Amino acid sequence: MVHRLSFVRSASLNGYLGLARSLHLDAPQLMRGVRLDPADLRNPDKWLPAGAVARLLDVSATTSGRPDFAVRLAERRRLSTLGPLSVVLREEPDLRSVIKLLMRYEHSYNEALRLRLDDSEEIATLRLWFEFGEPAPTGQALALAAAALHGIVRQCAGPNWQPLAICFQHRAPADLSTFHRAFGPGLQFEHDFTGLVLYSRDLRVKNCLSDPLMRPYAQRFLNSVISPRAKTSKDRVRDLVEFLLPLGKCSMDQAARALGVDRRTLHRHLAEEGETFSSIVHSTRAGLAERYLSSDRHSMTDVSLLLGFAAPSAFSRWFHQQFGVTPSEWCAASRA
Repeated sequence: MVHRLSFVRSASLNGYLGLARSLHLDAPQLMRGVRLDPADLRNPDKWLPAGAVARLLDVSATTSGRPDFAVRLAERRRLSTLGPLSVVLREEPDLRSVIKLLMRYEHSYNEALRLRLDDSEEIATLRLWFEFGEPAPTGQALALAAAALHGIVRQCAGPNWQPLAICFQHRAPADLSTFHRAFGPGLQFEHDFTGLVLYSRDLRVKNCLSDPLMRPYAQRFLNSVISPRAKTSKDRVRDLVEFLLPLGKCSMDQAARALGVDRRTLHRHLAEEGETFSSIVHSTRAGLAERYLSSDRHSMTDVSLLLGFAAPSAFSRWFHQQFGVTPSEWCAASRA
């Protein structure tokens, strides 16, 4: 089984042609080099292969000699880049609601992007990563996503709001001036995740864009154009599988017990959604494998253990069945 490719709205490249021109890049040639049609940028609702967009950002940064290319591009983006979702985002009452909406409707603007909010008593972390379904460089794509997310939060929380930290998995570029301009203080590089760290109390900050009288109309508008993705049995099992895999205890019996149902009931609920426990394990492993292999922090042995395999050879065989290439070939293609 080959993993499904993900797509992103062409609006994610809003401002790309102007930025490329300012850096003396031949944007049409670079786009055609990654099999993207420059004419597609005329329609912000056109869906483009997310992996190709990531490669375009990477080659643009390399060709221009600007490691901050994606952050510069994010500075040209507007809230309207999210499409219909931006109308409702403006009317959410507080920062937590804004983030929850971004997570619930992430499929409406970027199928490859994954957001996760972890909220403790004092500190909250908003992590992001990509599942492209194919080998693709992640550095510039993650920088663009982090900068865009930071920009959305600041528009809603106010220009004086700052997170505790802005974390990146990649190494710090030699020139940090663009990063400081876009993010302010709190930059951390070579971190174990990409995303924002903030005080939990910040999630209660009022959305300064919101007009309470407009909220019911905005929600009805959104429901008329986009279907929300509700938390399903599949989602809950996927969360459990992600937790159980590195413990070596990922079984259907364990998942059923954790959900408070028996094995037969869990099987029936998943079947109603067109899934099996095995299919969810495979898809969860595929997403995690892509995330782990995009980082230099994990060896093949580490990745195989994190995914619940007894040996790297078993992981390599499984990965080849899923993606059609070995993990080593995937990494080489991503970094080529």
